[in-house]
Amino acid sequence: MADKEDKNPENVKGQFYVDSQCIDCDLCRETAPNNFTREEDEGYSYLSKQPENDEERELCIEAMEGCPVEAIGDDGE
Repeated sequence: MADKEDKNPENVKGQFYVDSQCIDCDLCRETAPNNFTREEDEGYSYLSKQPENDEERELCIEAMEGCPVEAIGDDGE
């Protein structure tokens, strides 16, 4: 389960986030490319844009549920 106290610093504020458990598998970026971005130097994902509509929200939830290391969290904000 993702730890909101261990969020990657690049995450934008809001409901979803990625924590330091991310293994750079690319699943979230493939599932919700408008919302997740890769930090190139360190090699991990972060939430670059919170979902702005139901479709993006559903894709973020799909990415969270599919994350192999449960690095994506939902604050419910």
